[in-house]
Amino acid sequence: MYSAIPFYAAGLIAVAVTMIGCSYLVSPDRASGSFGLKPPASHADTRAWLRLKGLRDVTFGLLVLTMMLAADRRSVGIALLVAAIVPFGDMSIILGSGGSKSKAFSVHGVTCAVILVVGLLLIHAI
Repeated sequence: MYSAIPFYAAGLIAVAVTMIGCSYLVSPDRASGSFGLKPPASHADTRAWLRLKGLRDVTFGLLVLTMMLAADRRSVGIALLVAAIVPFGDMSIILGSGGSKSKAFSVHGVTCAVILVVGLLLIHAI
């Protein structure tokens, strides 16, 4: 028998990412400061690019929540393993662009690690 904790952790991750995405959709200028890169100049085109990040996060969160309702735990775990590419990519881009190392590792790196662990637990790999 396996624990329900990884399943609920997946739901918590999905809700958190959805909320972060909503903040980028509603107030991209304010939300961008927490990402780890120097906030871009406030401009309509810049806000549109930041909203793309918000839409990406909302989609990820809703996809995981939908899979939790419609699929088995293993499928949710596999989806999380694939989705871990996003925070890893964000961390890599921040580090490669000279952004905040502390935010790259403490926000995006930790998020990636947590998503990987929860995904592996859901597919019973660890």
